[in-house]
This record gives sequence, structure tokens and C-alpha cells, in this order.
Amino acid sequence: MTAGDVQKLREITGAGVMECKKALEDAGGDFDKATEFINERGLIKAEKKAGRTTGAAILETYVHNNRVGVLLELQCETDFVVRSQPFRELAHDLVMHIAAMNPSDVSGLLQQPFIRDEKLSVDALIKGVIAKTGENIKIGRFCRYEL
Repeated sequence: MTAGDVQKLREITGAGVMECKKALEDAGGDFDKATEFINERGLIKAEKKAGRTTGAAILETYVHNNRVGVLLELQCETDFVVRSQPFRELAHDLVMHIAAMNPSDVSGLLQQPFIRDEKLSVDALIKGVIAKTGENIKIGRFCRYEL
């Protein structure tokens, strides 16, 4: 295992250097197994952070063909994470998903398969970003309008 291997896994998963190194060691150098280990560990980390207060938020909007509009409140713990690329990408992915799938409420949205990767639920997508940012993230509310 080389530093290049650790960097490659880090680019694929977005996990930290030490977490990638440990996952590669545990997987015996197998990238697929190491990726699975990181995903599993990320979900465990996300569950531990679920009770933490989310005091910062972003409003993300999306309008599709001037016919469907979405407004989403996505919450996290700090302004630092609000400005981060993974958080902003998550917000954008969520408004596009809401526009396409028209969930009835937040709990229904969390259970839906994510439109870009149907093997992944929206809840699992959010937990993946929680693992990357190290902060609790939750959907405050959303509204969808359609003409």
C-alpha cells in the first residue's frame, strides 16, 4: 500500500487520509472492500451525530422549465459546513430530486431511492455527507410547486 493508493481512495470516497489508510489496511489493499468499509463506518458516524443540534441552514431553490419549483431548507451545525462543497452539492441534489420525484413529506423523501443512484436511498445519501463533513445534517422542510 502506497501513499498514492491512499490518495486514490480518498478521491473516490471523500474520506480522511487516516480513515482511507485504515480501510485499505483492513481490506488488504482491495479498493472495493475498502470503499465498503468507509461507507459502513460513515453510516455509523452519521447515526452517532443524529442527536446534535443543527443551528445553521441554507435555502436552496430550483426551477425546472418554468413549470416546477422547489424551495428546500437544509440544516447543519455550523456556517463552515454550510459553505462547504459537499453540503452545497447535497442541497442541489436534493432540490433536483424533489422536483423529479414529488415526495409528500420529509419522511417520505428520506425513504425514496435517490434518482442519480437508485441503489442509494436519500437518507443514505445524507448520511454519506454527514460522514464527510463530520456534522449532523437534516432536512428542515421543503415545498414544491407545479403549474
